[in-house]
Amino acid sequence: MATQMAGTTAQKALTITLAVTGASGSLFAIEMLRCLEQDARVAHVHLVVSPSALRVMAEETGLPGRNQLVEHILGAPSTKIVQLSHENIGACIASGSSPVDAMIVLPCSMGTLAGIAHGIAGNLIERAADVCLKERRRLVLCVRETPFNLIHLRNMAAVTEAGATVYPAIPTFYNHPQTIADIARNYVHRVLQHIGLPQPGAYAWGANTAS
Repeated sequence: MATQMAGTTAQKALTITLAVTGASGSLFAIEMLRCLEQDARVAHVHLVVSPSALRVMAEETGLPGRNQLVEHILGAPSTKIVQLSHENIGACIASGSSPVDAMIVLPCSMGTLAGIAHGIAGNLIERAADVCLKERRRLVLCVRETPFNLIHLRNMAAVTEAGATVYPAIPTFYNHPQTIADIARNYVHRVLQHIGLPQPGAYAWGANTAS
């Protein structure tokens, strides 16, 4: 059940799109989904998982495929999160008339980055991202690849110029994480803070240091 965030001012309930593509980093996506489910400031989550992401998720976490994916991740059904088909370009988020406050692609593969950078809109993830750009909505692309080649870098520059934020899936260690879950959680907290959803208990550098 969603819990109210302590110490936050009243704001309208948000609608978020979370897209998961076929790059390594399923644990980041799973942690993001859990945070969005628990955040009372988020009313609706549109989840789109590419076929490649389903395969990577199965390899990295052992989670089953498309059927009841959200329930398997959360341990219970969700009334907030709706999974949309990657092929359904007629879904609500494919239109600018559908209100979405922000879209996060986590992880974002180089193929998805290329599709967004060049306006291909060949599937629901690319089309929903294209809508965010044209409607001047927040779009965060959590790219995951190493090393980057020149094509990757140019595509990152192109989406940045178009209004997206490139937020590489790079972990932090100054917060002294003890587990892989700690690493994923801190990264997700930083992405959510970037779209205006600071999380309770999130690590903040110098927060407990006297000035």
